Amino acid sequence: MTIEFPLDRDHVELHHLLKLTGICDSGGAGKAMVASGAVTVDGAIELRKSCKIRDGQIVRVGDAVIRVTATH
Repeated sequence: MTIEFPLDRDHVELHHLLKLTGICDSGGAGKAMVASGAVTVDGAIELRKSCKIRDGQIVRVGDAVIRVTATH
């Protein structure tokens, strides 16, 4: 499953991105998911819950792929 996420600011924190795209139900669940090592950013496991995700980055969680694209 591929999700296109329109980014309307400079960045979005990783755990917020997971919530905004519906991958998890809350920011807290997003933080737990990141802490478990289940999330990669541009192919590398990311453990920082508030990692800044910017235009052009690709986040993967299981079979979901989130492509972040700036709208401004």
